Amino acid sequence: MGVKGVQPVSLVDYPGHICSTVFFGGCNFRCPFCHNAGLVERADTLPDENLEDVLAFLTERRHLVPAVCITGGEPTLAPELTGFIRRLKRAGLLVKLDTNGTRPEVLRALLAERLLDYVAMDVKAPPDKYGLLTGRPVDLEAIHRSINLIRTAAPAYEFRTTVVPELLTEKDILDIGRELAGSDKYVLQPFRPAHPLIDPQLELAAPCPVSFLEKVAKELRALIKTVEVRG
Repeated sequence: MGVKGVQPVSLVDYPGHICSTVFFGGCNFRCPFCHNAGLVERADTLPDENLEDVLAFLTERRHLVPAVCITGGEPTLAPELTGFIRRLKRAGLLVKLDTNGTRPEVLRALLAERLLDYVAMDVKAPPDKYGLLTGRPVDLEAIHRSINLIRTAAPAYEFRTTVVPELLTEKDILDIGRELAGSDKYVLQPFRPAHPLIDPQLELAAPCPVSFLEKVAKELRALIKTVEVRG
């Protein structure tokens, strides 16, 4: 656990805002297509950033970079997360949290305290494929609780799916869309092979065609207010 790195400026991690991105180490999933394999599998070998130094860096630059995206790994596993966000909010920063939705109790507490301005939850697969896409057994009830909580309590949010053609079909994506029907925003992200990935075989896989995602997005717009293809 702990903060393993900070990207000083990002134009893509927080919709509509320039932000800094803070990376927490550790994750309870082993998604085969994950691009942050080091943060997931070898977090304990990476040095922790000093939290006081990170907070000072972010708060000193808040007039130039007014938002922070907290990602991972899975940041809701970190015991220091709530205190860290409290201090960001006291400094007047906007906070976006990226999560896999496995810890709805943490989300509930953060939202009840009004510590989050935006939540992005990765919805990995339809229920029958969740374990395949995450590489671990999954508490699907926790996933559903997080989805419902975000839809009803988050000030702004998006759900998103990274589409790996070898693992998800058009039917799978439409099934996810039906699970998310009535939501404000759903983002489809095309898988692009890279190195290293948790599953090395996917490093040689074909990228997901954006044209395919645009076609599926068109169908999903009958169910969800905004459907976006990103990347």
